[in-house]
Amino acid sequence: MNHILPAMNRRRFLHATAASLAGLGAVTALSQTARPARKFSLCLACGPIGVPGDPRKLIGWARQFGFEAIEPAADFLGKLSDAELAAYREEMKEAKLVWGAAGLPVDFRGAESAFEQGMKSLPGFAQSLQRAGVTRVATWLSPSSRSLTYMANFRQHARRLREAARVLGDRGLRLGLEYVGPKTSWSAARHPFIHTMAEMKDLIAEIGRDNVGFLLDCWHWYTAQETEADLLSLRASDVVLCHLNDAPPNVPVDQQIDNRRGLPCATGVIDVKAFLGAMIRIGYDGPVVCEPFTQELRQKTPEEALAAVAAALKKAVALAES
Repeated sequence: MNHILPAMNRRRFLHATAASLAGLGAVTALSQTARPARKFSLCLACGPIGVPGDPRKLIGWARQFGFEAIEPAADFLGKLSDAELAAYREEMKEAKLVWGAAGLPVDFRGAESAFEQGMKSLPGFAQSLQRAGVTRVATWLSPSSRSLTYMANFRQHARRLREAARVLGDRGLRLGLEYVGPKTSWSAARHPFIHTMAEMKDLIAEIGRDNVGFLLDCWHWYTAQETEADLLSLRASDVVLCHLNDAPPNVPVDQQIDNRRGLPCATGVIDVKAFLGAMIRIGYDGPVVCEPFTQELRQKTPEEALAAVAAALKKAVALAES
């Protein structure tokens, strides 16, 4: 059988094939060169690095060391007059700074009386943040309990955090929740509790408020033995805050201890490239905070500590963007 195409059809076939190959080449070249630009901001938070957190110094420090956001202090902001707050925000604008996330000032982990007392002050706290233009609040969950079973603890967390999220949401604030991943933490008491991303997804779904999401810490992602695919299962709107750090070498993952960490990229044990790269890919647009808990950093002067933290964060970003 003669498989040779007639001249006219053959020319059309070759022309179409060439056009298709050219188009495929263009798409391939585009996929190799086009990378999503990062949207998150490197945030100066003093507490996790052992630097005295004077809100009046934050803007100058952030400008000096190249941070892009600062952690808000609700007490400080609430005491400012309208004119003082406007001046502070203008200074932030001139330094090209945005807000990070505030901590949640409600004890939802312990006695009911403590929770109820904290809830009484939450509206004023939220109002101070809203007035200043802050939109994010975050906190962490204890990964075990001496007295509450998993389900009893789950129900209590869902109820209490739903109440807190409602107050925050009424004032335009999102709430980020952090699971604690190390086995040495969740096995420390009689009843293990939430310590993985999957479990936290269950809690967030049970809370049922659209302003609740994750505080993602690469330390807990690593110690929970999760993957890049787990991160990519999230949307940008699911993430409220990110923490970066590294783990000591030559320690099995199940033996890692929560307060023994290092600066991002210090050891390479935690795959910061994959973690931050996933945040870039999903379009996360919030703050990224360094939380190393290293005594060596706390022994430095504030300026030395800030310089070291800024350098580590920038190195992590460069790695993720490479």
